[in-house]
Amino acid sequence: MSQRPALSFVLMMAALYSTIALSIDAMLPALPEIAATLSPDAPNRAQIVVTSFVLGMGIGTFFAGPLSDAFGRKPVILAGLGLYALGALGCYFANDLSSLLAARVIQGLGAAAPRVVGGAMIRDLYKGRTMAQVLSLIMTIFTLMPAIAPLMGQSIIAIGGWHMIFVFFIAFAALSAVWVGFGQPETLPAAQRRSLNLRDLAMGLREVLAQRVVLVSTAVQSLVLGGLFGTLSSLQGIIAQRFDRADSFPLWFGLIALLSSVGAFANSRLVQRLGMRRMVAGALWGMCAASAVLAADGALHLLPAPFDFALLLAWAVMIFAAMGLTLGNLSAMALEPLGHLAGMASSAVTALSTVAAVVLAIPLGLAFDGTALPLALGVCGFAAAALGVLTLIMAQD
Repeated sequence: MSQRPALSFVLMMAALYSTIALSIDAMLPALPEIAATLSPDAPNRAQIVVTSFVLGMGIGTFFAGPLSDAFGRKPVILAGLGLYALGALGCYFANDLSSLLAARVIQGLGAAAPRVVGGAMIRDLYKGRTMAQVLSLIMTIFTLMPAIAPLMGQSIIAIGGWHMIFVFFIAFAALSAVWVGFGQPETLPAAQRRSLNLRDLAMGLREVLAQRVVLVSTAVQSLVLGGLFGTLSSLQGIIAQRFDRADSFPLWFGLIALLSSVGAFANSRLVQRLGMRRMVAGALWGMCAASAVLAADGALHLLPAPFDFALLLAWAVMIFAAMGLTLGNLSAMALEPLGHLAGMASSAVTALSTVAAVVLAIPLGLAFDGTALPLALGVCGFAAAALGVLTLIMAQD
């Protein structure tokens, strides 16, 4: 098992991970136009374009990992990219919100494969803190996508309308498939593959869920991702409605993404020395404190207008930076004792945490009232709950 990550592998994994970020962040500038076109009477419903994709991804992760344990990593990634492109094609031809949401679910189902099976492929090659370091390097590169995706989306909308975004998604999936197909050897030997027998799957899932660290990681990831998805759903509306900066939203979002990349970079440098749990705990404290400050400003109007916009940007940087300090570490913690079930474990953790996060994020997004207050309160509560779970378990160890 190699302990030194190849740059080509890190770049390819970052591209596969970016499938999800691209599919969400490039859509954000399109939400007002989608709302005006497909849901003019209930514009807040356009936010579900984000969470419907995430819901499909969460469901897809239940299947992607076990399938990759049975058939190998590469075939499942390639099949997932094909389904993702098919869903994007359905989105392109959608002429009502229900059809668009259904196609986004299919797109999310396909996107689960590169994300989940990519994680299992990483676990095939690395483990422990080295795996966490590799994931941090991937996340450092991955943060470039949220920085540029909204601007890309806005440019595509200006040229051909919001439907054309899905043509771009199809092209991205095709290029990713070529890269994986010709540039990456299979990492799971045939001798180590597992049966798709329901009894074997049930036994594997039971073994995964019997690990306390898996349950803790899943619970904490659910709360952290719930805050992230709620933020992605509401941030464009806050910047557009509260601060009247709709046209410049992609630039502000790009700035937030670039500045927040320090989180994943810092984690790649510090996790070997400080350990995964301490890094996660520190990030959760930061999320909780920053959200409390933003909520207090929203409720009491403590700062004048120019400064409360700066506070919102600083808060968003903190939230996105926390992703780089938590998600890779939590995944590595969960998969550490389960190398022989990496696909199943990656599926279980990602699926359960993603679906739970969507359940948390949808009401948080729909609570949007034109200000940052509901979002700040929700994220603060999620971070505090995650910190409580993590602290309790750390105290018992």
